[in-house]
Amino acid sequence: MKLNIFNNEFGEANLGSLLPIELNQLPFIPKRIFLVKDVPTGVIRGEHAHFKTQQLLVCLRGKIKVNLHDGKNLTSSILEENETIFVDKMIWDSQEFLTYDSILLSLVSTNYDKSDYIEDFDLFTTLTKDSK
Repeated sequence: MKLNIFNNEFGEANLGSLLPIELNQLPFIPKRIFLVKDVPTGVIRGEHAHFKTQQLLVCLRGKIKVNLHDGKNLTSSILEENETIFVDKMIWDSQEFLTYDSILLSLVSTNYDKSDYIEDFDLFTTLTKDSK
């Protein structure tokens, strides 16, 4: 599994801060964007994979532990403010919110489609084993 963490240059000035995200650097054209916030410390979200969807996760505030599993290997990274990570299709991912003030932004390659979700880890590992 290839783990991509992008460090964005966060410009600071007397007028505030600017976090650029160059969409032309993404391997997809975003179709949907959502925020996750006000998650109690220690709560784990996600815990699913997608057949088609790719995502760019951006930590806007706080600290978020991101776990990525490709069916064989688990990789964990702690995202802090302004750090991003790419989640490809057929990667099981979860996010543990390490601070209450954490805000996660997700840029998504597809519109919402419940049939694109794999929410059973055993099924996910079976599917990834069959595809390799």
